[in-house]
Amino acid sequence: MAHISDLIAQDIEAYLHQHEHKSLLRFITCGSVDDGKSTLIGRLLYDSKMIFEDQLAALEADSKKIGTQGGDLDFALLVDGLAAEREQGITIDVAYRFFSTDKRKFIVADTPGHEQYTRNMVTGASTADLAVILIDARKGVLTQTRRHSYLVSLIGIRKIVLAINKMDLVGYAEETFDRIVDDYREFAKQIGLEQFVAIPVSGLRGDNITSPSEHTAWYHGPTLMGYLETVEIEDQAQHRPLRMPVQWVNRPNLDFRGFAGTIASGMVKPGDRVRVLPSGRESTVTRLVTMDGDLEGAIAGQSITLTLADEIDISRGDVIARPDDLPGVADQFEAVVVWMSDEPMLPGRPYWLKTGTKQVSATITEPKYKVNVNTLEHLAAKKLELNEIGVCNLSLDQPIAFDSYAVCRETGSFILIDRLSNSTVGAGMIHFALRRSQNIHWQALDVNRKSRAAIKGQRPAVLWLTGLSGAGKSTIANLVEKKLHALGKHTYMLDGDNVRHGLNRDLGFTDADRVENIRRVSEVSRLMVDAGLIVLVSFISPFRAERRMARALFDEGEFHEVHVDTPITVAETRDPKGLYKKARRGELKNFTGIDSPYEAPETPEIYVDTTRNTPEQSAEAIVEYLQRGGWLSAQA
Repeated sequence: MAHISDLIAQDIEAYLHQHEHKSLLRFITCGSVDDGKSTLIGRLLYDSKMIFEDQLAALEADSKKIGTQGGDLDFALLVDGLAAEREQGITIDVAYRFFSTDKRKFIVADTPGHEQYTRNMVTGASTADLAVILIDARKGVLTQTRRHSYLVSLIGIRKIVLAINKMDLVGYAEETFDRIVDDYREFAKQIGLEQFVAIPVSGLRGDNITSPSEHTAWYHGPTLMGYLETVEIEDQAQHRPLRMPVQWVNRPNLDFRGFAGTIASGMVKPGDRVRVLPSGRESTVTRLVTMDGDLEGAIAGQSITLTLADEIDISRGDVIARPDDLPGVADQFEAVVVWMSDEPMLPGRPYWLKTGTKQVSATITEPKYKVNVNTLEHLAAKKLELNEIGVCNLSLDQPIAFDSYAVCRETGSFILIDRLSNSTVGAGMIHFALRRSQNIHWQALDVNRKSRAAIKGQRPAVLWLTGLSGAGKSTIANLVEKKLHALGKHTYMLDGDNVRHGLNRDLGFTDADRVENIRRVSEVSRLMVDAGLIVLVSFISPFRAERRMARALFDEGEFHEVHVDTPITVAETRDPKGLYKKARRGELKNFTGIDSPYEAPETPEIYVDTTRNTPEQSAEAIVEYLQRGGWLSAQA
């Protein structure tokens, strides 16, 4: 294996010392599918002599068996490790490879070119210092070239190599190279990429990879490897303000309490005054503890356990900073969101937002606009589909410490996670906190829900009846309210149709509108529960995610999901409003049970089967449930 240094044979300790102190460059390769990214990286590894003999033997065998080069070495097979990648000849997942030369160490991420896997490209770019954007000399600048370039600019990578690949297939024509460079320069100006280095290469033939090519005598710039070895990467992280997200509270015994994490930016030393956000409490650093002993100082990138002079409350996700240069604290933001899920982003739907070590609940409002990556035009949008990029407002359930992404990547970036599947569905970069989040504060009130409910002789609650249209939700809810009224209880009923005559009259029946419909009703229900009422909500509310969102607004035990279960065949025979017939004729779009799904509750507090019980029996069962649970008296 090599890269082989002469020092290995002469002075192994000197070699190891030199290797340890080499600078490290992280870079990605990106571009459209079949531009030759994997082949280029394979050629870099091969020409850098970073391949073991058994790997070379396997490459030779695989090239003859499944290669695409007629028995010659297929360098892409060094990187494309998934069976599906080898079968299809495309990169699907991000592949990371390490190699080194006398001058520098490298970690390269081979990112997918296929539009379907753009989300994986974002992952690879998130830690890179430099991007190698490949263009097939035969095809020129393509949509995916623009998309990846735009993402690179969003993520903040400013060192760009434009590798115009497969020059051997266009006869190494200088005119072709110049035309592509001019086309790309025009687009790059629009997205703020002021500088880039263009290199004509052939990953397969090795032209201008590690040594100048005799086929491009007209080109006088650096080789790809020459540029990667010498490009200056400014590591400004340690010169930026101190940011240390707390990963965990280290408490091995009663006599030690430290706060462990990786310093995202800046530096810290014992004696420094620090402030913990979002709480705002201050203290002084006493020790910087590591497995190898205490440190006199620590800088960005180091993982440490920090101890403080004062016993203050600090939790995972809090951010430690200096009092004279603080991050912001807010619960509403404008941010760029890159959507990475096959399921569209629906405004109002709750997601988990994870930034650094902090995880909170978040909802996204309707996108302000989405970006056409070809023209950079701002387009109106109700939602974001897979791989679309939009600017949105986000609202969190609690304040977090943050920076603009332009100031600090670690505290200015986030991912969005689906609350049901736990899949990452989006990635984002914070622009700024919304001014209204700074101007609006919660007003403490002396009369609370407990005192309001006590005067009514009951405990506040919401009964959320969900089921198909025609299941009997409204009929049962109406009967329950009559029975509670007869018992002298204070109630209010929110019916799906009635609410759409006023509060939600502007909403249709798309998935996005359904989500907003439930969000508004959930907030109204919360206010009514705060007033001490027993609230009956009768809504189809077809999605589990939105019912979860509603439940999360209430204290433990206040939200009671009632599944009014009726088979669709039975619901259709009832069809009191004639809606199923219209949906079957195609006159009603997005009708639940026909062309829009209904996700039945998995563990409802109350289950009602209307094929076995009459509405009267169902209502009586719900009232008995409330009586057994003590909800109809003021005593808990």
